[in-house]
Amino acid sequence: MRTLRTSVAIFLHLSACLAAPVPCEETVGRLEAEIQGLKAVIDDQHRYIQQLHSSQAQQLQHIPNTHLDSPHRDCSEVFADGNVASGLYVIRPDGSPTALSVYCDMNNGGGWTVFQRRRDGKESFDRAWVEYKHGFGDLHSPDGEFWLGNDAIHRITSQGNYDLRVDMEDFEGKQRYAEYKNFKVDDEKDQYRLHLGEYSGNAGDALAEAHGPLKGQRWTGPGSRSDGVKFSTYDHPNDNSGNGAPRCIRHDKSGWWFSRCESGNPNGHYYKGPYQAMTEDGVVWYTWHGWWYSIKSVVMMVRAADLEHPPPVIGLLPGQRKQIEMAGGVVDLPHGR
Repeated sequence: MRTLRTSVAIFLHLSACLAAPVPCEETVGRLEAEIQGLKAVIDDQHRYIQQLHSSQAQQLQHIPNTHLDSPHRDCSEVFADGNVASGLYVIRPDGSPTALSVYCDMNNGGGWTVFQRRRDGKESFDRAWVEYKHGFGDLHSPDGEFWLGNDAIHRITSQGNYDLRVDMEDFEGKQRYAEYKNFKVDDEKDQYRLHLGEYSGNAGDALAEAHGPLKGQRWTGPGSRSDGVKFSTYDHPNDNSGNGAPRCIRHDKSGWWFSRCESGNPNGHYYKGPYQAMTEDGVVWYTWHGWWYSIKSVVMMVRAADLEHPPPVIGLLPGQRKQIEMAGGVVDLPHGR
């Protein structure tokens, strides 16, 4: 049927050529090229959906049935329940049709649900809208790179008030972090719009346009926002009210909340430190290293803002390692905490 429609389209354009002095062969060639391009996109999406179903089925096989109905909605509740070891746990956010396997980071106060990790560039983040929606990458390896999925991020952050933390490390071993209050991501109907509150940290506020001016400040230029920033991918660009998202997407194939191109984009193309390219499309946090330095490691995570009185974390002697069985997998107790 698809071949028939293609043939009919080409026949109609050939017929039109008999009545109009236009370069018919060029027109037909261009249409055929566009059709082939669309076929390639459809085939790629079909393969991705098949891989996604296969991956999810394999992951569920490794989760004991006793853990599929998790009583925890996020890693903050996992931590508050006395679990102090970083590792894989099963949660079920409000409204989620299924349980989710997530990595919980119990450092820096504990209770962090990790939704993004970059380590070595093995995983491409140049992905389509549907891939960012459902998530991709290697969640189960200790240093695997992944994106948890915009649907999951929305469900988690819609449960209450959450803080965002971004941990970064450059190729010289220096580390920085940025934290934001009131982190929330809307649903797909609202284009996974990002909302951010007050910034703190030592990496600089590279997402300033996403949360609007702080108290005592006033912005009048382009990029000033108070209603959030829509998520964009190369196949689903969103116009953030003059912030230039479609222009950025033509140069950057990653998915992100583009408020001022790559002012802060942990999902950018993975380079090793300083780089040269047609555009500044690296793993960028411009308030720390500028636009032309791609950061080595980034971890993004969220935690419930009302998490109080966390349980004590038992420290281990240097060099000691203790493994415990939890949530169907092996997790490591953090050292020196």
